[in-house]
Amino acid sequence: MGDQRIIVFDGVCILCSRWVRFVLKHDKRREFKFAAMQSMRGRSLLTAHGIDPDDPTTFLVIDAGVAHTDTDAALLVIGRWGWMWRASANVMRLIPSSMRDAAYRWLARNRYRLFGRRDLCFLPDAGDADRFLD
Repeated sequence: MGDQRIIVFDGVCILCSRWVRFVLKHDKRREFKFAAMQSMRGRSLLTAHGIDPDDPTTFLVIDAGVAHTDTDAALLVIGRWGWMWRASANVMRLIPSSMRDAAYRWLARNRYRLFGRRDLCFLPDAGDADRFLD
């Protein structure tokens, strides 16, 4: 697991589930694996990196054992998809992380109110099930 790229996401958040679908579509090399924060693995990863699994307001990506959060995590993900995505990520990095992350955290705190939530966690298609850790 140490060399894997793992995205920990909120499995009941509609916006977060759409993000996972977006990553599944664009991650042609199948580099990223996924763990819902509601799963044992997701909770464990959040806790190990100092994030409260019962009140997460951040996005977590583990890349070769190194934790990345908030917009740096999102930019790491899209930066792996090719030159256009990498260029977009580099342009976004011109905005100070304090500004990017403040906007992200506002969105994270209000995600259920703005986008809704499901009663059950997002379930992948059979062809992508091997990319989900729990």
